[in-house]
Parts: sequence; structure tokens; C-alpha cells
Amino acid sequence: MAGHNKWSQIKHKKAKTDGAKSKLYSKYAKLISAEAQKVKGDRTSASLRALIERARSEDVTNDVIERAIKKASEPGTTLEPIMYETYGPGGCAIIIEALTSNKNKAAQEVKHILSENGCALAALGSASWAFTREGATWKPHVTVELSDSDLVLLEKLVDDLEANEEVQDVYTNVE
Repeated sequence: MAGHNKWSQIKHKKAKTDGAKSKLYSKYAKLISAEAQKVKGDRTSASLRALIERARSEDVTNDVIERAIKKASEPGTTLEPIMYETYGPGGCAIIIEALTSNKNKAAQEVKHILSENGCALAALGSASWAFTREGATWKPHVTVELSDSDLVLLEKLVDDLEANEEVQDVYTNVE
């Protein structure tokens, strides 16, 4: 009966929660670094303060926040936002937003994830026509209904994309 003792159960639960926390921390660290670069490290800027408050509400530690701001002030470090477009299972439009310091690496990672799931990158503007930009998010104005099997494939694709540390948000036009 290997793996049935209490410590094994605790260890597996802790590994799962630690992984989720690490993903969240790195996402906020990148967002804070990018915003700190935009405002040149000015902590009194409304956008940086709002982002820091949002990170604190998600229990991101002060140490992570301070390191992200410090990293943004280092010369030679720039995080750039990139948007990728594709079509997923059942013909649904997908917009992928990434934040990276290496565009080539991010593009290759996204292409690899898409190819593993039977998709490919689309040309710029080929999927964004189905969305409207509202603030910092994309809202679909044309929606698509998917079958149950396509929904399972789409869910796997979105999970794989969100597991990548470069990817910040994934938007679809599925009902």
C-alpha cells in the first residue's frame, strides 16, 4: 500500500498548491516589472500602485513585488507585450497575450504548444476581428458554440497555454 500514508498525501497537496502559487507569483512579477518600466520605477504612479494592490490581494509577498520593481530598473531588461492569434478546435478564435523579454523564445514556445494541440498561429488580425478591446481585456462580440468533444480539446489547449510562464492571458469567443 505504498503512497497511502498521511505524509504522501500532504506532500502531493503541497506540491500542487505550491505550483499554483509559483505560477501566480511569476505572473504578477512580470506584470509589475513591465509596469515599473513604463513609469520608470515611480511607486507613486496610480497604475503601479493599483497593480501592487491587486498582487497583494492575491497574497503575493512583498519580497516578490520588490524584486520585480528592482528588476525593472536594471539596464538592458525590457519586458514586451506580444499578442498571438489562432483558431482552435471547432473554429473558435483565440487571442493569446504574452509578456516576455525574448520574443523569439516566446513565439517558439507558443507555436510548440499550438502544434501539440493541432493548431497553428494565424496572421495578425485574423482572429481579433471577433473581439473588442475593453480596457485591459478582450470581449468577444461574435461567439461560437462548440461540441462537447471540441470543448474538451479547447480546455486542454488553454490549460497548456496558461501553464507557460510567458503567457499572461488567453481569450476565446466560445459561448
